[in-house]
Amino acid sequence: MEKNESDTREISKNPEDYRDQLTSEEFAVCFMNGTERSFTGKYWDHKAEGIYHCVACNTPLFASGTKFESGSGWPSFFQPASDDVIHYVVDQSHGMVRTEVRCKACEAHLGHVFEDGPPPTGKRYCINSASLSFRDAN
Repeated sequence: MEKNESDTREISKNPEDYRDQLTSEEFAVCFMNGTERSFTGKYWDHKAEGIYHCVACNTPLFASGTKFESGSGWPSFFQPASDDVIHYVVDQSHGMVRTEVRCKACEAHLGHVFEDGPPPTGKRYCINSASLSFRDAN
């Protein structure tokens, strides 16, 4: 079932259904838990005002006003656009325990969240540019 983007999104698609609409890098990041190299993604140093959406299902994920420079080389945000757009998963890969963040609507892998961000949340959502699209506020 698919709802329009102003609703809380529920999308029942198989990850393979996204393969034709995404680039190979976007698919690898979103549905094969890949990551882009730091300082290479199109949004790591992006400063325009608007909303960052899930590249797979177009769910609004992060407002530009919550983006900050973390020095990590990936787009970083201190909070999602709303509480109901992110799904949190324990990630025990690579010999460490981290909290993975996924799009709640389509389960696309976005990145990870860490507890070393700025006020007011203290969170750093470290997100792959390849998992995002951007809509300018203008």
